[in-house]
Amino acid sequence: MESAALSGRQPKAVRNALAVLEEVVAAGPGVTAKEISAALRLPPATTYRLLNLLVAEGYLVRLPDLRGFALGRRAQRLAVPVVTRPPAAARAVVEHLRQRVRWGVHLASYRTGRLSLTDTDPDHPPSDEALLVRYPHASAFGKLLLADLPDWRASVRGLRQFTTHTIIDGDRLDIELADVTRLNLARQCGELHADRGCLAVPIRDVTDGSLIAALAVSGPPERVAGANTDLVALVREHATQLGPLLG
Repeated sequence: MESAALSGRQPKAVRNALAVLEEVVAAGPGVTAKEISAALRLPPATTYRLLNLLVAEGYLVRLPDLRGFALGRRAQRLAVPVVTRPPAAARAVVEHLRQRVRWGVHLASYRTGRLSLTDTDPDHPPSDEALLVRYPHASAFGKLLLADLPDWRASVRGLRQFTTHTIIDGDRLDIELADVTRLNLARQCGELHADRGCLAVPIRDVTDGSLIAALAVSGPPERVAGANTDLVALVREHATQLGPLLG
C-alpha cells in the first residue's frame, strides 16, 4: 500500500525537529527546553512535544537531573564516524604480518561502535566496506562484532543472502557466534563473495578487555576453511602486539 502524501503541516514539523537537534548540538549537553524554545522562537508546547518525541525515538536523552537534554545513540548515526589512522607502530606490526604470509592482511576498528577498515592490504583489496558494515553476518570482521554484543538481533537489519554459503537463519547464526566466542576466532568461507574467504581474531583493550579492533587475513575460501593452525597462531601473535598500541 502506498504511503499517504505529506500534509501541509508535516514538513514544518520535520524542519522544527531537525532544528531542535541542531540546537542541542550547538548548545551542548544540558541545554534546557526553555533555552531551546527561546533560541528557536518556538512555542513552549511545541518545543516540549518535539523533545518528547525525539527522546522517545532515541535521538535525544534526558540528563539524570531531568533539567536538560543531550544527544542520544540514534543521533550519533546521523554523522559519518571519524576513524583515526592507526599509529605508525601499529601499522608496522600489520606490515610485518603481510611480509610473513601470502594472504591479504587487513586491520579493522570498532572504536566508533561500528566496523571501520583502518589499514587494508593494497595488494589484496578487501570487500566493499559499505557491505561489511551493513551486513556483518556475512564477514569475519562482522561476526566478531556481533558475537561481542548482548543481542546481535537488535543491531542487524536483515540476514541478506549473498551466496549459497551465507548464513541467513538466526538460530544457525546463534551457533556460529557462540563458536566465535568460544574459539576467539571468526571465519567466513565464501559467504559475501563466493571466491573469497577470511579469518579474523579480536584485538582487545589491555585495560578493560573491550573489543576495540580485529586483525584478519583473507584468501581462497577453501583454504580459509582449513585448520590453518600455524597461520592462526601467527595472526594471534600479531594481534597481541597490537593491543597495547591501539588501546
